[in-house]
Amino acid sequence: MVFRLLFLSLILLIIELYAFQALKTLLKLRWVLVSYQILSVLVLLFIVISFANFDRSVGQTQQTMFTTGLLLIVYIPKMILTLLLLGEDIFRIGAGSLSYLLEKNNTEFLSSRRKFVSQIGLGIAAIPFMSLIYGITVGKYNYKVIKQRIFFPDLPDAFDGFKITHISDVHSGSFDNPEKINYAIDLVNEQNSDMILFTGDIVNTDAKEMHPWLDTFNRIQKHEYGKYSVLGNHDYGEYVTWPTEKDKEDNFQAIKGLYGQIGFKLMLNEHTYIQKGEDKIALIGVENWGHNFKKAGDINKASQHVVKEDFKILMSHDPSHWEHEVQHHNKHFHLTLSGHTHGMQFGIEIPGYFKWSLAQYVYTQWAGLYENMGRYIYVNRGFGFHAYPGRVGIMPEITVIELKKGKNVA
Repeated sequence: MVFRLLFLSLILLIIELYAFQALKTLLKLRWVLVSYQILSVLVLLFIVISFANFDRSVGQTQQTMFTTGLLLIVYIPKMILTLLLLGEDIFRIGAGSLSYLLEKNNTEFLSSRRKFVSQIGLGIAAIPFMSLIYGITVGKYNYKVIKQRIFFPDLPDAFDGFKITHISDVHSGSFDNPEKINYAIDLVNEQNSDMILFTGDIVNTDAKEMHPWLDTFNRIQKHEYGKYSVLGNHDYGEYVTWPTEKDKEDNFQAIKGLYGQIGFKLMLNEHTYIQKGEDKIALIGVENWGHNFKKAGDINKASQHVVKEDFKILMSHDPSHWEHEVQHHNKHFHLTLSGHTHGMQFGIEIPGYFKWSLAQYVYTQWAGLYENMGRYIYVNRGFGFHAYPGRVGIMPEITVIELKKGKNVA
């Protein structure tokens, strides 16, 4: 533990020194440089003290999210400056060594730091700095309605054109703007879908987080073919320390009850049939199953008595479940709906052309639609936010999926 703290302190010291060097190269006013140093020390002390006082019996709070946001806003730009100036120093040392060997009378081993490198570094660092601020002030509530049409050759005729609204990862404990959440609920209602599915994480940790928002989410209109949900990994309350196991279990039961309080039928490793005319489809809901998270989901139990020939929609919070169990399951689950990743709330996305996020280095399926041998998974980017109190590039999502009969021509 001591070694880790010393190593982290050394890294932060190097980052601070390089960031100061960049500023010192461009600015010569002493009072500006001194003010910068004082501010940097105060910010670092605030971050260290905030994280040192983190209470595991409480979990994430508005202050911890603010601290995380501040940490990213301050140190990601400084890390960029460090990398650029470190690269310049490697070049300076290499050039100085070569010059020393070739010119024996050379008295200056290291050339002076070049102003334009610091200018370029500050210009590049300004991009994530401004983006992260935008993500906190605007991006976290910049809801997008994403419409996705998926074709299935064996879709029952009556369900051709059937529309499903899909939301995930509400994380109600992070909300701080009732007006924006009401706007998002209006967007949900405007879709006029046949059914709405919610794939988990109604809270961050504690059932009480959702209490101020119950009336808001009860505004979600009834859908002709129902409102269904499953649990996410945060719904088990496992990321804090509880006084007793009974307190933890009571909270878990209360969280399960929240879904019913906003009109959703919570599916716990079970299935139901959705009947339309003479046709039906199987809707299956499993508890959380994550490759690196809680494995409470039981797909075999949930799909017991469902036959391979049934058209099946599976709700499973974590997309790694599809990667490791679902896509090759012998019962052929036609469509899986997931969430969980949030697209890490940070990335670059040009719809239809390009998308990138650090999430893709953790999850093979992390945002949008994926297919394997006629079996699909759609990963919702999330309704809310967690840890970092913002979104950059990967915006909060309300998905509308239209089921169509036929072959996918894409």
